[in-house]
Amino acid sequence: MHSLAAREPYTTEFEARVEQYDGQEAVLDDTYFYAEGGGQPADRGEIAGAEVVDVQSRDGRVVHTLAEDAELGAEVGATVDCSIDAAFRSYCMRTHTASHVLYGAGRRLLDDLGYGGFDIDERKARIDFETTTAIDDGVLIELERLANRAVWEGRSVEWGTVPAEEARAREGVAFNTRTEEGVFRNGEGVRVVTIGDTGDSPGGFEDEDGANRNSTEPTAGEWDAAACGGTHVSNTREIGFVSVLGRSNPGEGLTRVELAVGPAAIEHRAETRRAALSAARGLGVGVPDLPEEIERQRGEIEQLEDERDALLDRLADAQLEALPDPVEREGERWLVARLSGVDGDTLSERARGLAGEDCEVAALVSDERPATVVVASAGEADAGAVVDSLTDALGGGGGGGPEFAQGGGIDADPDEVVARLRGH
Repeated sequence: MHSLAAREPYTTEFEARVEQYDGQEAVLDDTYFYAEGGGQPADRGEIAGAEVVDVQSRDGRVVHTLAEDAELGAEVGATVDCSIDAAFRSYCMRTHTASHVLYGAGRRLLDDLGYGGFDIDERKARIDFETTTAIDDGVLIELERLANRAVWEGRSVEWGTVPAEEARAREGVAFNTRTEEGVFRNGEGVRVVTIGDTGDSPGGFEDEDGANRNSTEPTAGEWDAAACGGTHVSNTREIGFVSVLGRSNPGEGLTRVELAVGPAAIEHRAETRRAALSAARGLGVGVPDLPEEIERQRGEIEQLEDERDALLDRLADAQLEALPDPVEREGERWLVARLSGVDGDTLSERARGLAGEDCEVAALVSDERPATVVVASAGEADAGAVVDSLTDALGGGGGGGPEFAQGGGIDADPDEVVARLRGH
């Protein structure tokens, strides 16, 4: 006995006879509860007033799991009233169909397209696209635009069965062996869901009950066709707004795209719009002018950073000209100094340049607290050991090798750090 949910997804109230009940799990002679599979979660609801928390297909039966504290209140053989959580069913129908619409949009944008997986959770769905096309922000926006256009057009959604060989041979049918649950219909063939032309049924293949519903041959206006055992709406307009949330890379050759419908999609669009308006207001431009203004300001920032770096170099050079003479330590000349207004990169560059010229060891300390210290050695001294000894005594951390090391977070007066490095 298979679930009738996929065939009649709008049925959420029905009567059924209890065939088996063991105190926690119940089997009915017929059920419209959707059993988890193919990336779609199980339906929720009640059987004879008892809460249903999970539905699974096992050994050709649909098993309804009741809440731990629920009691069926009916004996085997009794006819019971059953109700499915209509709101959650509707959410799954809309979201599952939205994923097919988005895949149909991908057919029009992505090269070498394959179907890598699908899943629905409480707030969103994800589709794994197998494609050689790089799905960047521009592609995501276009996927969303095309998907919402297909929703607005009110395309018919139909489902039915075709022979398995025919479905696999038909190039236009998306088929993923990793999500085949519910696709094969009692050995009769493969269940195919088709999103057709605007307002017209594609018409022509046999449904589960033998009714003539769809054609397996693609029509000029067909949007998508996929082997699928899930529940769907009958028209794309029922989906509502589709929002593409983002992308990630779950594995080689795959791009995972997340989408939302309903309240989650509306909230995501509101947050995005709110952020765009806030940014535009802060920059004193309109939202359409944001990219150009951001690029302009990025150029200004890069110019200012270049000027800052040049000033830091000049400041460092001026201070280096006034450095004290090297001190003798452990038979080598150590040049130890405190530099103000320079960053760690500048300290590192200058220390490396000094070591081996006027001294064997150059140790430079930033003029701040916590202090940063860099040590470069062209002699026998181990720069890493010097930094380790310093941080052991004064705190902070760092590391490096014999020729160069750096320490940071040293919560001590820079003069004390300098004194220790000079061996005082």
